Formats: sequence, structure tokens, C-alpha cells
Amino acid sequence: MNLVFALLSGSVFGIVLTKSEVASWFRIQKMFRFEEAHMFLIIGSAVAVGALSILLIQKLGVRTLEGREVTIREKAYHKGVVIGGVLFGMGWVVTGACPGPIYAQIGAGEYWAAFSFLGAFCGAYLYAWLRPHLPH
Repeated sequence: MNLVFALLSGSVFGIVLTKSEVASWFRIQKMFRFEEAHMFLIIGSAVAVGALSILLIQKLGVRTLEGREVTIREKAYHKGVVIGGVLFGMGWVVTGACPGPIYAQIGAGEYWAAFSFLGAFCGAYLYAWLRPHLPH
């Protein structure tokens, strides 16, 4: 049942990303060139919804589908966060996609996004390989 829920919610998420043009390379390029506010408004809305959701999760004591308490851990801030953020942003500018929209782009028939997926996969694998050697 969880798999069916995941497939349905992922499909709806992909449709929303495609229809809102969040997965559009041209919209992302216009954002980074400061030519239009479309993406900034969507990202700002996502931040507001995420902040409200975290507040509600904490106040209402929400539990997972398995019944476990939802906990949100604080992450340490270090220079690796800045370096990772810069690399992520550079990849976003070049490919026009962050991880979620890559799947939406492929699903919409923009098969060049497979190269973005390959790059993201290799980057995640490289991070996992280097992680034991990185500062915590």
C-alpha cells in the first residue's frame, strides 16, 4: 500500500512540477538571470509551506504511517555546506534541474535530462565515497 501511495503522490508531484513550469530549463535560466520572479515566488511559497508544516508537526506531535514520532534533527553548519551549496547551484544553472525536476523532465519527454540524472547519481555516489574523509 505504501508503494502505491508513493507512486501516486510522486506522479502528482511530477505533474505539478511540469504544469507549474518548475521543471522548465528556460524558467530556471530566467530565474538565475533575474529576468522574472516566477521561480522565486514558487520557491518562497515552498519555504513558507515547509516552515508552517514543521511548526505544525512539532506542535501537534505528528507520527509517521508506521506510528513513530516525527523528529527533526538540527544539522551542523560547516564549510562543506557552503561548498556543497555552490556545487549544487552550479549544477542547477548548467542543467536547469535540481533532483526533483529531473524526474519530471524525463517523464515529460525531455530525455536530455537523463544526463542530469547521471550527473546527480555520480555526484551522490562520489559524496558517499568521500563522506568518511570529510569533516563532520
